[in-house]
Amino acid sequence: MAAPKTGLTRTDNELATRNDTEGLTSLISRLGEDVMQLFNSQLALFKVEIKEEANAYARGITMIAIGGVIATIGFALLNVAIAFAVSTLFASANFSQPASYALGFVVTGAFYLLVGAVVVMLMKNRLADRNLVPKRTVDELRKDKQWLKNEL
Repeated sequence: MAAPKTGLTRTDNELATRNDTEGLTSLISRLGEDVMQLFNSQLALFKVEIKEEANAYARGITMIAIGGVIATIGFALLNVAIAFAVSTLFASANFSQPASYALGFVVTGAFYLLVGAVVVMLMKNRLADRNLVPKRTVDELRKDKQWLKNEL
């Protein structure tokens, strides 16, 4: 007695299985490539964010250094003025030419000291407000993690 025909021969079944296996292999291969591309793009984003943060800190540190130099100039001028003022106070009670010079040094030194302190404080506060964590990269990684959980 002959077996009933189902329409598929043994070679048709083998071809279908082989095509399914090749299709699954190519899908897994493509998934691996997509995941690598995803991680490469995440790494590129991370590098860009780190570079931006480093540039911001470099600018801030430069401004702090400039403010420190200005404050140092003010401190030096203030010390010279104090020295002139103290020497003039001991010399006589009357204001003379050196006393006038001393007052000029005090005013100038105080101005530089004030400007330098303001610059240093402003830059310190700006740097303190910056977040070291690369926010966009972390957000993208969270989205990708959630996407992978949903897909797998």
